[in-house]
Order: sequence, then structure tokens, then C-alpha cells
Amino acid sequence: QVQLVESGGGSVQAGGSLRISCKASGATIRDIRNYCMGWFRRAPGKEREAVASIDTGGVTTYYYDSVKGRFTISQDHAQNTLHLQVDNLKPEDTAMYYCAADPRGGRYCSDSGIFRQGYAEYWGQGTQVTVSS
Repeated sequence: QVQLVESGGGSVQAGGSLRISCKASGATIRDIRNYCMGWFRRAPGKEREAVASIDTGGVTTYYYDSVKGRFTISQDHAQNTLHLQVDNLKPEDTAMYYCAADPRGGRYCSDSGIFRQGYAEYWGQGTQVTVSS
């Protein structure tokens, strides 16, 4: 069983920064490097979209659309935690941010894979990020 718990969301002004985190626990996720992991977000009235992901092994990262150059995904292996550093925030970044994990890697987790479409086995409950202008 896998539990993903997000934290670190909040309210900031445009141009500000946050670091949101996803703590992974459970008997089958002792090392997050064995999982494709990523961040998704859902803004009010919009579809869920992929933000960033990191492949098994914890080296290869992918960023999507408007967050490129502003967001950084990383892992703390000692804490079994996934992070997302979000800089230069814009009001359009306002959303609920979700952590996801799946044991499949390689093509599944790649830029053209289905993980970015939201086909992940495990999901967290989300953390809210609100950016004011």
C-alpha cells in the first residue's frame, strides 16, 4: 500500500515562490526512485494537467507547457519525499496540486508516455496554491 501526503501549499503574491512536498510511505514504496512520480494540478473550472515528472531512478525529469523554467521537481531520497519548487508564480498557477506515483517507468513515464495524462496508480489528496495579482 502507498500513501502520498502533500504539504507546503499556501497563498502568495505574483512573483513569489513556494516549495510543495509529497511524503511517500507504505510497505511498497520504501524508495521513491523505484517509482515514476510527478505533480499535477487542477485549476477551478479546468481539466487536470501534468506539471512535472521524474522517472524511475530519480534522474530524468520532464516539465510541461507554461511551467518550464519556473518550476523544479526534485527528490529527497533520505526522506522519501518528492518536492516541487515553484518560482515566479503567476495568478494562472492557482490550483490544487496533486502528487502521483506509479511503479512503471521508461516509456510510460516519458514525455510522450501516459503518466502525464494522469494514468497513475497512486494519488495524494492535494495541496492548494493560490497566487494573487
